[in-house]
Amino acid sequence: MDERRLRKQDTAGVVVALEGAHDADVAGALNAIPPEAAARVLGALPFELAVRALNQPELDRRARLFAHLPIERAAALVAAMSDDQRADLFRELPGPVRARLLPAIDPATKESLRAILGYPATTAGGIMTTEHVEAPGDWTAGRALAHIRAAGHPHRPVYAVYVLDPLDRRLLHVVTLRELVMADPDRVLLEIGDRRTPVTVGPWTDREEAARLIARYDLLAVPVVDEGGHVLGIVTVDDMIDTMIKEQTEDLHKLGGVENLDEPYTRIGFGAMIKKRAGWLCALFLSEMLTATAMQHFEGELSRALVLTLFIPLVMSSGGNSGSQATSLIIRALALHEIGLRDWWRIALRELPAGFTLGSILGVIGVARIAVWQLLGVYDYGTHWPLVAATVGLALVGVVMFGSLAGSMLPFLLRRIGFDPASASAPFVATLVDVTGLIIYFTVAYLVLRGTLL
Repeated sequence: MDERRLRKQDTAGVVVALEGAHDADVAGALNAIPPEAAARVLGALPFELAVRALNQPELDRRARLFAHLPIERAAALVAAMSDDQRADLFRELPGPVRARLLPAIDPATKESLRAILGYPATTAGGIMTTEHVEAPGDWTAGRALAHIRAAGHPHRPVYAVYVLDPLDRRLLHVVTLRELVMADPDRVLLEIGDRRTPVTVGPWTDREEAARLIARYDLLAVPVVDEGGHVLGIVTVDDMIDTMIKEQTEDLHKLGGVENLDEPYTRIGFGAMIKKRAGWLCALFLSEMLTATAMQHFEGELSRALVLTLFIPLVMSSGGNSGSQATSLIIRALALHEIGLRDWWRIALRELPAGFTLGSILGVIGVARIAVWQLLGVYDYGTHWPLVAATVGLALVGVVMFGSLAGSMLPFLLRRIGFDPASASAPFVATLVDVTGLIIYFTVAYLVLRGTLL
């Protein structure tokens, strides 16, 4: 259904149209109408369908929907949601709505919320679900399957059985669902599959590390255990994908010099959009003022050799581009744990010759361009054009080298002082290199053109 049709139809008509739709399509349809109308539709949908739609990460403005739901319906939906999505919802709920909803929630749901909300959303404990299947190691495969059939939720996936010590309930072994189904029903769980030390994470483990382990060991879920080895919950691959998409979106916004948007671009308010963009833009503008200050410092050189002004954008943009390239590569390598903070010197030793080579390539192109334009009569750079060409070529080498080094070191510096390396956004790096690029450019010009144009 398109948005116009949804807006025109009454609640009953929309509900009838959505009853046979896919869960993700239901979430998309609710996104397409105002929160008040979406809440009415959500309240009238069949209960199970409403729960599945709420569990869809694609559903926007969940917290705003609950502000318009009757308290009884809202409490029932919260109790039926998956643990991790329920925790995300409560992180988004405004204080008054949360205060109104909490007394209506059953004790078991409150306990589940406390278990997850006690950890930050950036940790494994903050995104885990407590819904998993565990069994003592002396159970048989047949008994474990019967337990899954009796206690399992029809809409919540079972990836594995977490096998515990019968005495102290420590995690001993993990049996995948495939291994369990294929095993002899009379075989003991501890004897099924390969006995390896289970891959686990702690509740305070960063979610990026949990994602790395899931990818490295090709897991569908990783158990979250406490210091005693007891299972607190699991982080599933689908939840991890949703979480990493959000985190990468946030990093992408930072790289572009924008605060993370809380809603889709087309639905965020004009005032909120200005607020998200103005802070970074003002900070970058103020830092760019340093560029104007640097140009004022070289005003005398500019007045005597106006030809140098033609190449200022060329030199500055080349340094900014090389710095942005290096920043993007290092941020990604840090995120994937390909490098650590102690590797900064190795990166510096790698980026210096890389910057020199890249700068030399651009320098040759710049010199060739000036020579061709001069010899073909396209533009007259003056009597000392070879020295102007040499100035541009050498300046490009220096600026690109500095840009590569600065762009690669800035993420290490930010990580070291506790900031997100993604904050070393491309605009910020470009601004930094703009100022230093001007200094390098005019220093080279002074050394090469002294006694001629300067």
